[in-house]
Amino acid sequence: MIRIEHIEKTYGDVKALQDITFEVKESELFGLIGPDGAGKSTLFRILTTLILPDNGKAEIDGLDIIRDFKKIRTSVGYMPGQFSLYTDLTVKENLEFFATVFGTTIEENYHLIRDVYKQIEPFKNRLTGRLSGGMKQKLALSCALIHEPRILILDEPTTGVDAVSRKEFWELLKGLKEKGITILVSTPYMDEAMLCDRVALIQNGKILTIDIPKRITQAYGKKIFAVRGPDMYKLLRDLRKFPSTDTAFPFGQELHYTDKNDNPDMVAIQKYLVSEGNTAVEIEQIEPGIEDVFMKLMERSH
Repeated sequence: MIRIEHIEKTYGDVKALQDITFEVKESELFGLIGPDGAGKSTLFRILTTLILPDNGKAEIDGLDIIRDFKKIRTSVGYMPGQFSLYTDLTVKENLEFFATVFGTTIEENYHLIRDVYKQIEPFKNRLTGRLSGGMKQKLALSCALIHEPRILILDEPTTGVDAVSRKEFWELLKGLKEKGITILVSTPYMDEAMLCDRVALIQNGKILTIDIPKRITQAYGKKIFAVRGPDMYKLLRDLRKFPSTDTAFPFGQELHYTDKNDNPDMVAIQKYLVSEGNTAVEIEQIEPGIEDVFMKLMERSH
């Protein structure tokens, strides 16, 4: 449904996209995962015909992004990274406007948006600017769906909303996928990668890897340990000075540690940390996550 071949885009001296190539299959929920500035939004603007690539080509449902840009604009549902609906219109007025633009009505296509829209329909007469982040998100998705697109392109749709709204939104995406809609979604949240059928990890305009999330984490290839203590800054500093340390990164309330040896002596490491003045040190082996893989691949790419 989406085919991208050797897409490149440069802004001055900044290479925003470098030789991007991948495909999204029909009815697939495909995630483009990377931090701010990785190139996600630039790629999505190219795919939705808002900007032109410097090199390469892409097709959306068999349509060329340059030659067939008008057809693509009427056949794709797009949620940009920034909320772009009219804040001085009500929920219903926004939805009616987008339905009219695409030559349809809310009534005609209500079945398409029912699962999403029913959660905000009680507030249909409220000004959009007065909605919560999660409700704005659902309204934007309803507007993107109202013309019955076969493909949804969603640029960081859960950024800035609470954890409950994020969970609800991904449940809605799973429901849309089951209805046969192909979804390409970007996110800076590594935990959301595990909710996709396949993911591409992107950094500095380059694709680091593409696979199903489980295979990506299985390919990590090293034992990884969570290290905790009261003074995390000192713990990190001391851990990085240990001779056999391979990597040590802060992850939330703990450090993730890998050793240069295949079977590290974690008892010796704990004794070393205590000898350096760290107290109540806890160490346990854990399964690597997408973020661990991302950090490892970033190191390799430099």
